[in-house]
Amino acid sequence: MIRIEQTTDLATCHALRRAVFIDEQGIPEAEEWDDLDKSSVHLLAYIDDTPLGTARLRQEGVEGRIGRVCVLSEARGTGLGAALVRFGVDWFKGQPDISSVVLGAQSHALPFYEKLGFAAFGPVYDDAGIPHQNMRAQA
Repeated sequence: MIRIEQTTDLATCHALRRAVFIDEQGIPEAEEWDDLDKSSVHLLAYIDDTPLGTARLRQEGVEGRIGRVCVLSEARGTGLGAALVRFGVDWFKGQPDISSVVLGAQSHALPFYEKLGFAAFGPVYDDAGIPHQNMRAQA
């Protein structure tokens, strides 16, 4: 059973991000870790009682930003990632003054986010050696 919850368990969130972004995708540690974790809302995604995904939520003016979305390889294709993003969008819908939700998607993941109501905008850009494009959905 899939379950998403807001968490203060940064150690588990960081372990998931390390496994996906640093170990699997080769993103340098210096580019993964920043000071924004301290002031962000963090989500953990579980199948049964095993944490297998995470995301970070931040308010930036009238936009909500979903970032650091990752799901361990063994849980991809289960619907966990979609549930995680939907939870983030719904969370922002409950916040005052948020008009839209944005994220920076790895180019290969654009179709995944499009199915969740996001539309690409702006140019493709490099983030940690991986092509990305910004995407937006209505809150």
